[in-house]
Amino acid sequence: MFIGGSWLSPSTADTFEVISPHTEAPIALVAAAGPDDVDAAVTSARRAFDEGPWPRLDPSDRIQAVRRLAKLYAAQRSQMAELITAEIGAPTTFAQRAQVGLPAMMMTAFCDLAETFPWQQTRPGFYGADLDIRREPVGVVAAIVPWNMPQFLIVTKLIPALLAGCCVIVKPAPESPLDALLLATVLEEAGLPEGVVSVVPGDATVGEQLIGHPGVDKVSFTGSTAAGRAVAAACGAGLKRVSLELGGKSAAIVLDDAEPAAVASAIRSASLSNCGQICNALTRILLPAKRSDEFVDALAAEMESLRIGDPADPATQLGPLVAQRQQERVRNYIDAGMREGARLVVGGADLPDGVERGWYVRPTLFAEADNGMRIAREEIFGPVLTAISYRDEEDAIAIANDSDYGLAGSVFTADHDRGVGIAGRVRTGTFGVNQGYTMDPFAPFGGVKGSGYGRELGAEGIEGYTVSKSISAATSR
Repeated sequence: MFIGGSWLSPSTADTFEVISPHTEAPIALVAAAGPDDVDAAVTSARRAFDEGPWPRLDPSDRIQAVRRLAKLYAAQRSQMAELITAEIGAPTTFAQRAQVGLPAMMMTAFCDLAETFPWQQTRPGFYGADLDIRREPVGVVAAIVPWNMPQFLIVTKLIPALLAGCCVIVKPAPESPLDALLLATVLEEAGLPEGVVSVVPGDATVGEQLIGHPGVDKVSFTGSTAAGRAVAAACGAGLKRVSLELGGKSAAIVLDDAEPAAVASAIRSASLSNCGQICNALTRILLPAKRSDEFVDALAAEMESLRIGDPADPATQLGPLVAQRQQERVRNYIDAGMREGARLVVGGADLPDGVERGWYVRPTLFAEADNGMRIAREEIFGPVLTAISYRDEEDAIAIANDSDYGLAGSVFTADHDRGVGIAGRVRTGTFGVNQGYTMDPFAPFGGVKGSGYGRELGAEGIEGYTVSKSISAATSR
């Protein structure tokens, strides 16, 4: 176990296997954290925060330390990408570009943001005396991440928390602990002070122990909406700060002046990368009724052209789902869509042609669906898209907003101003015009409604790991 900056023997002999989604064979055996390991990690972080140098450093010193970490991280990018491809089945090109390339970029971007972040400012008070306003670290943070974008989601929590002066315990998902453990070796090499970072692999029980631990000040959680509700309730009981980045059922509003091939290409990239296992994927495709067939045909052609297979092959565009349970879940949704009367355009629940093993699902497109169907209401988290026709712009906006979620969305149009106008009327935390929402490191990312609360990325991503303190000093007499 990497606890407090050192490798320590785990407190139990418990282990769990990491299974390849491509071969269905074990690829690693990982030590599972027990309650004593969780307690040791929190105790180490608590001591580092309450007594150690990290929270008390000038922000410029923490920025320098994280920039050093970023350079060491960059040297491990290839190995990191290989591990992510092996453990979750992400195609190697996507792993290199997004699973590891984005986190490396985010580290540098967060440091740039921290350079100009208002750590301290003076403002005039109502009673005449100046007020000293400071942003101080929130404390010990439990960062609980899922398996779908493991390094990206760790980095978007860990790095702003470190820059703010917090101490962090990272809990990776049991499907993807290997990249987190490699990150631990990079953190060790970076030489952060004792207790500042720990990595504790394990199942949901480990996350529950962290959430309920009295030594934790904030929980940053990414996962399903159902799990997020439980996390919020537990944090409320302990009066812990919490940020939740949860599910989505994002809509792509395709206007009548859009070009079908360009829309299909953009939606494929935004919705089917990582086999559709992306929280902000555009999975409800809202099409103008008079041109619906054109867009459906373009989407179908794009999806049928995808090369499916071994994620380690650079030619592969669509790999397997992360686990057998996920494969079964997605197949069940495909069956539900057919039962409810949506038209299956391409795909289906069978294995793709030429695939004999692995947790694969065909890229699947439904048309002639309505927004009340399960495939339009619920997050599938797989390569399944649902096309829904609308009458006019007002109807399209109403359908987009008729969702329990509010994470992301996009509009496609030849008229920029028209697109921006629609973007302002759809209730989501993020939105793209003529693109799947781009994860710009300078822009806050997060949702509304069932997609959670709190923001990651941007200056707001740093602010979420701070608390404000105001100091007012009476004028000496």
